[in-house]
Amino acid sequence: MIIQLNPIIPMMTPKGEGMAHFMIDYSLEHDIYWVIFINATGECWTYNNKHIRLCKNITMDRLSITTKESS
Repeated sequence: MIIQLNPIIPMMTPKGEGMAHFMIDYSLEHDIYWVIFINATGECWTYNNKHIRLCKNITMDRLSITTKESS
């Protein structure tokens, strides 16, 4: 199942900040995948949950984001 996100969601990826436009759910036995366009380059990448995080958001008191992996 492919779901178009409305509104799109700002995400932090191993390639930098981007905007998630779609979510792909193959089934209960698989990870959810996010289709994200990278802000700096315009590239389109697909990541599973373990590679992405929400961007920081002062309003939501999410002041810093750490990722386990880098580009």
